[in-house]
Amino acid sequence: MYPRADRIKQEDETMNDKKLGFGLMRLPLTDQGDPGSIDMGELKEMVDLFIGSGYSYFDTAWMYHKHSSETAIREALTQRYPRDSYSLATKLHESYVKDGVTKDDIFYKQCKKTGVDYFDYYLIHSITDDAYESCVRKECFPWLLEKKKAGLVKHAGFSFHGTPPVLERILDDNPWVEFVQLQINYLDWDCKNIRSGECYRICESRGIPVIVMEPVKGGSLASLPARDEKLMKDYNPDASIASWAIRFVAGLPNVMMVLSGMSNPEQMKDNIATYDNLQPLNEEEKEILRKVVVNLRESGSIACTACAYCTEGCPVNINIPEYFRLYNAAREDMAGKRAEFSRLCKEFGKPSDCLECGQCENICPQGLSIIENLKDVARFFE
Repeated sequence: MYPRADRIKQEDETMNDKKLGFGLMRLPLTDQGDPGSIDMGELKEMVDLFIGSGYSYFDTAWMYHKHSSETAIREALTQRYPRDSYSLATKLHESYVKDGVTKDDIFYKQCKKTGVDYFDYYLIHSITDDAYESCVRKECFPWLLEKKKAGLVKHAGFSFHGTPPVLERILDDNPWVEFVQLQINYLDWDCKNIRSGECYRICESRGIPVIVMEPVKGGSLASLPARDEKLMKDYNPDASIASWAIRFVAGLPNVMMVLSGMSNPEQMKDNIATYDNLQPLNEEEKEILRKVVVNLRESGSIACTACAYCTEGCPVNINIPEYFRLYNAAREDMAGKRAEFSRLCKEFGKPSDCLECGQCENICPQGLSIIENLKDVARFFE
């Protein structure tokens, strides 16, 4: 680890060399159509498995699962385990500071929802280039520094989805920041929209540890087109497809933690097995991943991670991530996809209902052209 990461590890007694974090954005559901219907029984099973395997880092946020993720982790974790047995991270997105709602209003509600009186890690959430300007106006970073000085936050950082120059500006403006959370995976490493490799190298050059989010890109790198899976399975038939993505990020030297949004115990067991026997990628495996990246970029699939930030404010209730998932799947295998599309259209707005208001594109961490993508989906299915 780099010096700043070493200091964090020394100050956080729950931190160990097991760098897998439990991301609480894609939890098990009792109703797949309702992100708020968290399956508490299965979540408790996963929390027990995670802690029982020697892992301790949990990552939630104000808006995850229709604002219910923080409450769920209170019931599944903080009411069931001693405070010194886990590290809890949560986040504030600047867009919720409006209409008389202050940063303190949200922070103290988060304390109540999660059942803790301090957070081990706290982040200004999902900063894009435009969002940073709003963060400056709303004084989000000075506010977070005060929370750290007061002992209500042990370690302060931010999650970032912007361009490398803005990342450097944020770090210049706030030299006290202890870590940065970046979207890193083998598909986005040199992607012209995400530029995660460039952002990683900026943090590495400054000795600022990185927490990785979306290592499996919303699950899309856990299930690949048949020709790409064959490349991996021919080389190592025993390794899961997801483990290739996990090993890519876990092998980066300045990575402090890798978050995985695990949705069931099987996914968790696979990730734990990967970390418990972690091996760096060799040159042959790296070459296979380079071939997979070329194939995926040529496929024309929509690079959506299903974070669902875009859906909350949609005026015609279009389930954008589900339509994109279905579109990507149908390009590989159409069987059953038209019927599933019809079911979605009965429950949600159709892709062609889009009003082109642009609110989804303004908040999308991936910088997707959602309006044009919805037109592609409409042409394909409708």
